Amino acid sequence: LAKADLELQIENMKEELVFLKKNHEEELLALRSQVGGQVSVEVDAAPSTDLSKILRDMRLQYEMMAEKNQKDAEEAFLRKTEELNKEVAVHTVEVQSSRTEVTDLRRSVQGLEIELQSQLSMKAGLEGTLAETEARFSAQLGQIQGLISHVEAQLSDLRSDMEHQNHEYRMLMDIKTRLQEEIAMYRSLLEGGDAHVSGLSNTIEVSKSGPK
Repeated sequence: LAKADLELQIENMKEELVFLKKNHEEELLALRSQVGGQVSVEVDAAPSTDLSKILRDMRLQYEMMAEKNQKDAEEAFLRKTEELNKEVAVHTVEVQSSRTEVTDLRRSVQGLEIELQSQLSMKAGLEGTLAETEARFSAQLGQIQGLISHVEAQLSDLRSDMEHQNHEYRMLMDIKTRLQEEIAMYRSLLEGGDAHVSGLSNTIEVSKSGPK
């Protein structure tokens, strides 16, 4: 947009310069026509007038006017050029500032992209570590569960063995009790038999020692 404005201003200055040159040419033509009329009139009215002096004066006046018009045109052109140069300088500074800002923004974007890639890499690494940890934990948990199942099976077998041993122990205790009871009974029978045999012997001896 700034470049288009400058180009438009330059075109306007060129048109203004053409316009000034055109006015200058028109003024010269008008001056020449006036000089020609004056010469004709002066020749008819006063033949003795110094035409060379009149021509010199007219030429001097023409040169002065031409110099003034040229100087005015040059000053106007210089003013416009200076204004344009100032505007160009201002726009150049603005453009340079914009370029610097764009460069800074690009660097910021590149830095953010690098940081994003770093964060993504870190995220991927953490996800991989988490997956490995979960897999290792799952394997360890499976091993622990297998060990627990094995221990539970052993405990179940041990419990069954203990119940079986308790049952056998009770059976043996019952057998022992019955045996003890039978032994006691036989002892009682044996002790009773011995007393009966002893009484019977005493009776026989008494009978033998009676009257003859």
